[in-house]
Amino acid sequence: VQLQAFGGGLVQAGGCLRLFCAASGRTFSRYAMGWFRQAPGKEREFVGGINWGGGSTDYVDSVKGRFTISRDNAKNTVYLQMNSLKPEDTAVYYCAASRLSYITSPAVDYIYWGQGTLVTVSS
Repeated sequence: VQLQAFGGGLVQAGGCLRLFCAASGRTFSRYAMGWFRQAPGKEREFVGGINWGGGSTDYVDSVKGRFTISRDNAKNTVYLQMNSLKPEDTAVYYCAASRLSYITSPAVDYIYWGQGTLVTVSS
């Protein structure tokens, strides 16, 4: 599976962005998908994930109620809708495919990674 994330950009606090993760490979629908982010000087952190079928999602507490992950297996695409953005959301965002069909947060469970897309939220 090859992944490509895009849709990042500069947005004011309170604004929204939608990130896309396009996947290639026939086995895309077998994997849970995750979004991670890495802010300057910080470790990469799990933002949220979605299970293989799209019926279950999970999020880190700091984005709950603001971010929504969805997927369209027919289009081999995963989405991250980000609303009410805050300056602390500024980071490079990565999509990743898990080795599992269900959601987990450790990065070591994710075996395919996209190249990252930068999200900058200005105050």
